[in-house]
Amino acid sequence: MNLNQKNVRKIRGLILFTAVVILVLMKFDLLWSAAVFLVSILRPFILGGMIAFVINIPMCFFETKLFGGEKARKKAGGILQKGKRAISLVMAFLAVALVIMLVIVTVIPQLVATVRELTNKIPVFWNDVIRQLEVIFAENPELIKQLSNFETLEIDWKSVINTIIGFLQNGMGNVLNSTFTVASSIINSTVNFFIAFVFSIYILVQKEKLEDQCTRIIKAYTSPRICGGILKVAGLLHHNFSNFITGQCTEAVILGLMFVVSMTVFQFDYAVMVGVLIAFTALIPIVGAFIGCFVGAFLMLVDDPVKALWFLILFIVLQQVEGNLIYPHVVGNSVGLPSIWVLAAVTVGGSLMGVFGMLVFIPLLSTVYVLLREDVNRRNGVVSALVEEKKEEKKE
Repeated sequence: MNLNQKNVRKIRGLILFTAVVILVLMKFDLLWSAAVFLVSILRPFILGGMIAFVINIPMCFFETKLFGGEKARKKAGGILQKGKRAISLVMAFLAVALVIMLVIVTVIPQLVATVRELTNKIPVFWNDVIRQLEVIFAENPELIKQLSNFETLEIDWKSVINTIIGFLQNGMGNVLNSTFTVASSIINSTVNFFIAFVFSIYILVQKEKLEDQCTRIIKAYTSPRICGGILKVAGLLHHNFSNFITGQCTEAVILGLMFVVSMTVFQFDYAVMVGVLIAFTALIPIVGAFIGCFVGAFLMLVDDPVKALWFLILFIVLQQVEGNLIYPHVVGNSVGLPSIWVLAAVTVGGSLMGVFGMLVFIPLLSTVYVLLREDVNRRNGVVSALVEEKKEEKKE
């Protein structure tokens, strides 16, 4: 009877699952639109959760290293406990803000000075181009004949003027619409960021209470086996994402120091500025450093094209060392993922979801890798035990 009830439940679950899959396939467009609409509504809260997750890492560091661990906070009074949390939270936000300000103060002034220098050099460059064109025309009189043919072309100025007037009439409306759209987008982004910032503070202040509430909800509506699996996967995801962010920041610092030291040794200009910029952009896995390379090469190209070429060669060498040795080992070890799978996660994630996919797929693949490894070891252990039992039975 019990077996029949279990079979009926399995069949009922299979039918329900099949019906849900068919419904999703038939109404995929509608469900996708609903999901996009729901995400757009929850975007400030999703962003706030992401901010809270990132800020939680330095906040936990300050709480543990400066004020003691969880046990010390529980022994302390309520006021002191809240004070420690508030101080750690403020220090974490200040640390992130200081890093961003360091990048801005180091990079922006140098870029402004370079642009000013470039504007001074453009007239000289333009005069050189004119002189070179005069030499080319003097050596090739056929080009002058070809250009003189354009003088005989008849231009319908009336149609040109009508086209310009029509463009201006339609263009002014488009410009106004674009201006209104950009302004509303900026206002919405500012409001959403403010809501996300406040929401992240609420999450960080009450993270233990929120964790307990989520755990109790999962236990209330799922079986013990499913609840244990959900909590295990959630714990793995939290551990892998936290370690990934820490490893990514460590790798960025290492790469930035490599550029500062190597550029200083080889007497390149803008060593500190380029190193800081590359370290900041290297937070994007694998390809982020190329943004810093472009800016550094552009700055050196203004002064000396030969130095810019040597800088590109230096960048290629250091990028190969970083991409093949440092990054897979530093980030791979931090999330427990072999080097080859780190590169695979970056490639697949970047192809599917761009930069966001690169950041997300490494810890996700690490979680899948750990779960798959445990399941394979468990199954192999069961098979090995059965094989040993059969061998003992044959001996008997």
